Amino acid sequence: MKVILLGDVASLGRKGDIVDVAEGYGRNFLVPRNLAQEASKGALAVLGEQKKAKERREAQALADAHDLARRIETSRLSVKARAGGNGKLFGAVTNADVAAAIAAAVAVPIDKHKVEIKSQIKSLGSYPVEVKLHKSVVAKATVDVIAS
Repeated sequence: MKVILLGDVASLGRKGDIVDVAEGYGRNFLVPRNLAQEASKGALAVLGEQKKAKERREAQALADAHDLARRIETSRLSVKARAGGNGKLFGAVTNADVAAAIAAAVAVPIDKHKVEIKSQIKSLGSYPVEVKLHKSVVAKATVDVIAS
């Protein structure tokens, strides 16, 4: 019996997979628990459309991430912080500060967890940062820390 999995099943596969199972296992266990549905022509057509829609959404998300990465890399980012006379900051510049600077520069909110700073920023100057926008898109930018 061929079934389409409606959810992840540990021993069979992931959601959307088409698998061949024993007749009793499919009818008595998988289908009543809404873990699978029988693979009819209509169900296969719906599955195909869902996969195409998912691919379109992923392609659009990737294109948006590339566009945002280009905008971040071309913009000038600056963070104002309180500093002493020798250029040392009172505290440090955090991921949230950098995310706020990016949001101000490109008018798109960025989650602070997506901003990666290689080392702590504790003095005035320019520092490289990376922003993970997608699993395959990383924007590299330079943040200028200036005294307020």
